[in-house]
Amino acid sequence: MQSIPVDPTRFLSDLHTLRQFGGDTASKGVRRRALTEADIAARDWLAGRMAEAGLTPQFDPVGNLFGLVDGPSLLIGSHSDTQPEGGWLDGALGVIAALEIARAAREAGGPAISAVSFQDEEGRFGALTGSSVWSGKLPLDAADRLTAIDGTGFAEARGQLGARAGDFVDPTRFTGFLEMHIEQGPVLHMAGEAAGVVTGIVGLRQLQVTVQGQQNHAGTTPMAHRRDAFTVAARIATALPDRFANIVTPQSVWTIGHIRLHPGSQSVVPGRAEFSLQWRDIDPDRLDRMEAAIMALLRDTAADTGCEISVDRLRHDLAPMPMDAGLQAALSQAAEAVAPGRWRAMPSGALHDASNLAGLMPVGMLFVPSIGGISHAFEEDTDEADLVTGLDVLAKAASLITR
Repeated sequence: MQSIPVDPTRFLSDLHTLRQFGGDTASKGVRRRALTEADIAARDWLAGRMAEAGLTPQFDPVGNLFGLVDGPSLLIGSHSDTQPEGGWLDGALGVIAALEIARAAREAGGPAISAVSFQDEEGRFGALTGSSVWSGKLPLDAADRLTAIDGTGFAEARGQLGARAGDFVDPTRFTGFLEMHIEQGPVLHMAGEAAGVVTGIVGLRQLQVTVQGQQNHAGTTPMAHRRDAFTVAARIATALPDRFANIVTPQSVWTIGHIRLHPGSQSVVPGRAEFSLQWRDIDPDRLDRMEAAIMALLRDTAADTGCEISVDRLRHDLAPMPMDAGLQAALSQAAEAVAPGRWRAMPSGALHDASNLAGLMPVGMLFVPSIGGISHAFEEDTDEADLVTGLDVLAKAASLITR
């Protein structure tokens, strides 16, 4: 099977260079939040590398960076922003793989491949922000009302792009989209496998739950007379597994990742607890049934404790998104050619920009192993041999798709 002649040494060199923007000096980790100084500097460097590769770099109004070829092309990419304490590969791997494949394709005289780094996939302002706006799922004026935890508004932050910001790129110029990413889970690493062809991306729903109890003195209020908002929140958290018992599968997940107590004093029974509750699954019907179980639990808990419990949706729901069958077939054929018997088809439990693009064009995704299944942490890593294997699989798949 012929393939685009990628250069693994150049690919790894660029990947390590990108890590220097916001890189932690004591580890391989990176702090490169969307639209911060480190992020914009990294995108400027990427734009320069795209230009050197013969691509035309173009920033759009929200900071998505495209490296374009003329005419219709296959689009490859991911994102280059990180979590507050992020890994060096999460998203960056897919961006640099796209750069290398697009560059190698131009050097070889074809096929036509463009590259992209989407903005704010990691959710400083709202998860998948850049691809949500570009795909038409999130109006720009609505995105401009998003605010980061530090109080920075998205409109203010993207204003730092200045003269870099150009027009939105027309999605119809692309024939399809491929995204390579670390798995961010332990499956491939534990199985000793080199690649995962993604069958679909899970759906996500997320609530902000507020428990209103009674603020009171921590020393003089008897336990039997308390309406402790934190105790009620903890009761909800510990009751979820039983409520989900006949609904979920081993692939279903739910998380309370943030909780805030008011007034937050050691000597005060908290009168209010606010916490996030997120759940993910590949089956939309199961997402519905999990939501019904959550709402029933909140009603029952409010009745039992005398506390008022209210909910707000934190963001728009994301529906489960299957990957394109044709692109899955090309990735599977390429994986078998590069790593025979050492790959699998698998769903993605993490969200990715590919889920937004699936409504615009055929989309496919490829995973490489994550050592120990660790991601969104400085310890995130992947053997360089696996990174190169992933690059080879993606390049072969791109050749199949564009022939």
